[in-house]
Amino acid sequence: MAESTTHQRPLMGWDKPELDLSNAQWQSSSRGPGDVQIAFVEGFIAMRNSGSPQSPSLIFTPAEWGAFVSGAREGEFDLT
Repeated sequence: MAESTTHQRPLMGWDKPELDLSNAQWQSSSRGPGDVQIAFVEGFIAMRNSGSPQSPSLIFTPAEWGAFVSGAREGEFDLT
């Protein structure tokens, strides 16, 4: 698990640090189409497209992740 953050200026309104995901331990969600990977880094949850891992990752706080997963379970999001 990565233990350091980079010191870049955050986006306006962005209250999360710029995480160093280079050493993150990514876990696959499934083996089907639309597969994503998640990693737990410095108290945040990062999510990326496993088919395009070089693409930007989404960063969630634990509360945001809980809301996202709850919405997905209720069919609010099409994850495929």
